[in-house]
Amino acid sequence: MHKNTRGSLIWLRLTRFTHQSNLLSNDFLKQFDLTTAQFDVLMQISTYEPLTQSELAEKVTVTQGGISRMLARLEKEGLIQRKQEWKTKTISLTNKGREKLDNAFENQLEFQSSFFDECLSEEEQKMLYSLMSRVQKNSEKKKLPNR
Repeated sequence: MHKNTRGSLIWLRLTRFTHQSNLLSNDFLKQFDLTTAQFDVLMQISTYEPLTQSELAEKVTVTQGGISRMLARLEKEGLIQRKQEWKTKTISLTNKGREKLDNAFENQLEFQSSFFDECLSEEEQKMLYSLMSRVQKNSEKKKLPNR
């Protein structure tokens, strides 16, 4: 096996943290009858509405097939609505969806912040945010195949 580079070790830590955070968030969000993926989808819709399904798929970590199934479920639950305008179908939150998101939002923010507040100083959090922002911006410059 090849020796790991520091970059690969950082990537592995980030991947493991993201996985653990998602598991804990799924458990935490059960009280709001949401999953982490549903919370993310509702947040993106709330931020960018109205938007198309393909625009939404680019902003979330759910596959195209997964997003179709999730949107059907969210629509059935009355949390989102899809409107056909000419050839474009747009997605937006319903009042019920906005209310559900509002109920979960502050709690989820506090829960996620606790991972950092409990072990990093304010200065360390600022540094981590700055570094992760640079890494993310650099990753966005990379080209994905077939895009």
